Amino acid sequence: MASLLPGFIVFSLLAGVLHGQLSPSFYATTCPNLQTIVRSVMAQAVSQEPRMGASILRLFFHDCFVNLCLVAFYGVVTSRSSPSECWDQGCDASILLDDTANFTGEKNAAPNANSVRGYVVIDAIKTRVEAACNATVSCADIVALAARDGVYLLGGPTWAVPLGRRDARTASLDAANSNLPGPFSSLATLISMFDAKGLSAQDMTALSGAHTIGMARCGLFRSRIFNDANVNASFAAERKLTCPATGGDGNLAPLDVATPNLFDSSFYRNLVAARGLLHSDQELFNGGSQDALVRNYSVNATAFASDFSSAMVKLGYLSPLTGKNGEIRLNCRKVN
Repeated sequence: MASLLPGFIVFSLLAGVLHGQLSPSFYATTCPNLQTIVRSVMAQAVSQEPRMGASILRLFFHDCFVNLCLVAFYGVVTSRSSPSECWDQGCDASILLDDTANFTGEKNAAPNANSVRGYVVIDAIKTRVEAACNATVSCADIVALAARDGVYLLGGPTWAVPLGRRDARTASLDAANSNLPGPFSSLATLISMFDAKGLSAQDMTALSGAHTIGMARCGLFRSRIFNDANVNASFAAERKLTCPATGGDGNLAPLDVATPNLFDSSFYRNLVAARGLLHSDQELFNGGSQDALVRNYSVNATAFASDFSSAMVKLGYLSPLTGKNGEIRLNCRKVN
């Protein structure tokens, strides 16, 4: 442990610098109508399709969670060779980049292909923002604001989003394939993967509450309803009606069957009743370290809303590009 101490000290110092560079008022003078524009487009999108709030929230998570290193150059394991390279993956809108003849990005990574949605909504916001304040606001900040607004518009909490991120000029298919937790993950794996990003087990459990909205494909929960022992029998039977033992992999079911389009704490009540749709979700309440927290969230919506908001702010600090790093993309789908 002692040998890692210098690395953690440097990480703390760099994290402090990043926190200083991001601010909710970053665009107060350069693009004062930014948040009004984002809220307006998101309100229209969610009104047309409530699921879009969940889709944009998931897009934000999949963008932020894919970072190749924290401060590995200073003592933590990394695949990068210098501290400047260490900060080019995270909340940087890399997930928005389209593939080209010479470039393969993150959109077709296994966790994202035919799964992550909302790109067109981000495009619409970007178009409006560029008309109001050209070459000023990053796509990464637009995604962060849109995720917050999607939660709020579906009845969830709101929070001040720290802004000032810049956009990546590249993306990593390999990192997207290896960094994101999956629907079959164990509790130990979930805790470990979040811990590697500087997020606590409490942060992980709170962020998992995002599954109080949105849908999942049959292929991602079939093994749970047919094979898991800790699943409510009537719940499993209901899900099997549209997710048979074979076929129908793309058939959708709500992650929270009780209130699928309302951002509330019923996700946790489902877990207590063994009605979690994904294996990884039910792992949060299965005789392990997060049981007490899940029980608390299931009866204390205020505690969940507060912890979720705090965890979303922390998530937004995962390796952002700031200052002169990266760029402000004029089109979120391609580098300038």
